[in-house]
Amino acid sequence: MSEKVFISPGKYVQGKNVIDKTGEYVKPLGHSALVIADKLVWGIAADRVVKSLEQVGITAVKVEFQGEASKNEVNRIADHGRSVDIVIGVGGGKTLDTAKAVNELLGASVVIIPTTASTDAPTSALSVLYTDEGAFDTYSFFSKNPSLILVDTKVISQAPPLFLSSGIADAMATWIEARAVIEARATTMAGGLPTLAAEAIASKCEEVLFDYGLQAYESVKRKVVTPALEAVVEANTLLSGLGFESGGLAGAHAIHNGFTVLEGDIHHLTHGQKVAFGTLVQLALEKRPLTEVERYIDFYLKLDLPVTLEDVKLQEASREDLYRVAQAATKEGETAHNLPFAVTADDVLDAILAADQYSQAYKAKMGYKN
Repeated sequence: MSEKVFISPGKYVQGKNVIDKTGEYVKPLGHSALVIADKLVWGIAADRVVKSLEQVGITAVKVEFQGEASKNEVNRIADHGRSVDIVIGVGGGKTLDTAKAVNELLGASVVIIPTTASTDAPTSALSVLYTDEGAFDTYSFFSKNPSLILVDTKVISQAPPLFLSSGIADAMATWIEARAVIEARATTMAGGLPTLAAEAIASKCEEVLFDYGLQAYESVKRKVVTPALEAVVEANTLLSGLGFESGGLAGAHAIHNGFTVLEGDIHHLTHGQKVAFGTLVQLALEKRPLTEVERYIDFYLKLDLPVTLEDVKLQEASREDLYRVAQAATKEGETAHNLPFAVTADDVLDAILAADQYSQAYKAKMGYKN
């Protein structure tokens, strides 16, 4: 592959209470909508979405998401929407990934309304699908990106701070992974080499997070919308979404996917929490200087993100268990092979243990208590 490819959603809208303008923004797309949200999100946001749709004459079919972005769930929901021309996903990453996969079956226009800034899933033309039991299954690639993204920063400010910090962790991987893909001249999720635009966006994403991430985190603790929060929500959602898809994934997300082969408390962690540790593993693989690694460790600790194996609930994991993670992270087709050097399971195991040790040493040096 020698061509550069950049892809993006049709429109991105962000602001306070924008969810109440859903009908206004969706109206050009059709007359009937399948609205997907989980039980909790219906009360938080999805009922407001339906009300706004009905105010402009769009009929809505309501379906409750059952919690796992699996092929069976996608097929179940699609059966409810065979006659609609718009699919609207309201909620977190798995709901949104499910909505995109449902839309691919129905051939409608998809609208994504995240209620947290916890992942960079909203803007992309792909979904991460899992088995019904929650193990990583596959990346599912679609013919086009969402038609519309609506991001209500007031809604996001009311979510638990963990969701924002998780989104920051996911977004922090964007530049680190894109940088590796650019160096390797590897193929991105967009289907080509990274563009200059993707490189600039991914780099800007990290810059915004280091500049405003801690202020934004404090803002959501008080449930207020600040300029810092607006900046970080855009970085978590738009910059990271465009940056990872057209800039590329590498080691951090491969480690995240590797973790799905294990059982236990690690599965109670968010996507971003696991990506945070995966990012440190990639930095170890890349032989980055300790000063650079410690900059990320320090930032993650201030955001209450995991940086050690104990933090990701793997303090009891055997070497054999961690080797299984490393094997899964380096299986054929996994994004670890987008790094600009050959990577084996042995390499990844060593990097996992090294990242854990670097973080333990930094915690001890700085007086952090476990």
